[in-house]
Amino acid sequence: MEGSLPLTTFKVLTLNTHKGFTVFNRRFMLHDLREAVRSVGADVVFLQEVLGSHELHSSRQKDWPASPQYEFLADTIWGHYSYGRNAVYPEGHHGNAVLSKFPIVSWQNRDVSIAGPERRGLLHCVLRVPQRDLDVHVICAHLGLMEDHRQQQLELMCQMIHQHVPADAPLVIAGDFNDWRVRAHPVLNRCGLIEAFVEHEGSAAKTFPSRFPVLRLDRIYTRNVRTARPMVLSSKPWSHLSDHAALALEISL
Repeated sequence: MEGSLPLTTFKVLTLNTHKGFTVFNRRFMLHDLREAVRSVGADVVFLQEVLGSHELHSSRQKDWPASPQYEFLADTIWGHYSYGRNAVYPEGHHGNAVLSKFPIVSWQNRDVSIAGPERRGLLHCVLRVPQRDLDVHVICAHLGLMEDHRQQQLELMCQMIHQHVPADAPLVIAGDFNDWRVRAHPVLNRCGLIEAFVEHEGSAAKTFPSRFPVLRLDRIYTRNVRTARPMVLSSKPWSHLSDHAALALEISL
């Protein structure tokens, strides 16, 4: 961080969108979800389980958007976005997405699937901060359901950081870590990452299930930035939009 320049502060938001449906897929909520995401005023949005396409849903839902879900959510607010397709099936595909008000100068989706049908990926984007000539690295993560798979995926994440993120570059990693046993912290601490809610409140945030959160599944890890005002968005309307609560955080460079 350059001490001679004024601080640049922006807000990030992370959410598992549950493919635009409520718990148990009872209602399609993507339009309401878009309004809720807009209301936060985030500059960078990390999305997991966002649909790229789905033939059955698109034919059955009368208000299904003509564009992929990540483009529909970005709309006119976030002028830049990237999508990493992870799970592919006969009806369509879904994965992770990053929506950004900053230009995305490069991106890569890394497959970190371990074994079996469960497909997982890490979407790595490099954002250019205007007037600063400064790149911010962001990684949108959605890790596996099995503990052994998650540990391997965390090690792959650290390898990717070591190989592709400069040691002094600002770095933000956010997403659904499925880490209900809270074992990700030591691995990522070795990569120099600090979890924002642990830093400010002493423990990771409870985010699942959204209506009565008890499990600490979603995270925001950072390196080489300042953080402030971590928030769990679990009350209405968020509790009715997805099975996960959303997390928000202010970041300064």
